[in-house]
Amino acid sequence: MSQGYFVTGTDTGVGKTLISAALARLFALQGLKTVGMKPVAAGCREEHGVLISEDVEILQAASNVRLPLNVINPYAFKPPLAPHIAAKMTGRQIELSVINQAFLQARLNADVVVVEGVGGFCVPINDIQSMADVAVACDLPVILVVGMRLGCINHALLSVEAILARGLVLSGWVANCIDPEMAALTQNLDALKALIPAPCLGVIPFQGAPDYVTVSSWLEAIVVHQNKLSHSAE
Repeated sequence: MSQGYFVTGTDTGVGKTLISAALARLFALQGLKTVGMKPVAAGCREEHGVLISEDVEILQAASNVRLPLNVINPYAFKPPLAPHIAAKMTGRQIELSVINQAFLQARLNADVVVVEGVGGFCVPINDIQSMADVAVACDLPVILVVGMRLGCINHALLSVEAILARGLVLSGWVANCIDPEMAALTQNLDALKALIPAPCLGVIPFQGAPDYVTVSSWLEAIVVHQNKLSHSAE
């Protein structure tokens, strides 16, 4: 059985791509056929009539399985907006069934699929569904990226509540220090470790230029956990 993770975050811009790419690199270095997937991407640039997401490029670079762009990124939008708004502005509709088919194709071609969400866990993808529904459809263990800044405790606990309410497994969370001036960082970390019912898989120091290769070396605990998952599925 293929394994993987669904990587979500407490908000947009908290480092989901950084952690997703670091995970993909880790599994690839373990000799596993690995692909990173971002079902929905906004803020893309256009090249020769094709919309390209920088996040997707990073995931591709970290992966060792090459799949068509419409599989690893079924929906790409130029406006840097919430996905359902970007879709409406461009006359499109995001359909969960399309995302699910792309995920199934990725899973057939890889040992590990790392699926990166967009925005926060509950951001809408259309009028009735959200990224939470994408996570449920993928049915993968979830890793929550917590952007360490003022307000992160509330954002993290609400995200955890939403994840668990849908019957998903929260494998762990990663603290990404995105604000170098954050006050009481240690106290906030201690509170999150006490309140989140899942292990902290790593604390990522602030990086002026985020580098998934460096971050991958800090997340080896996740590889150990992945190996346990693989053995339990055999």
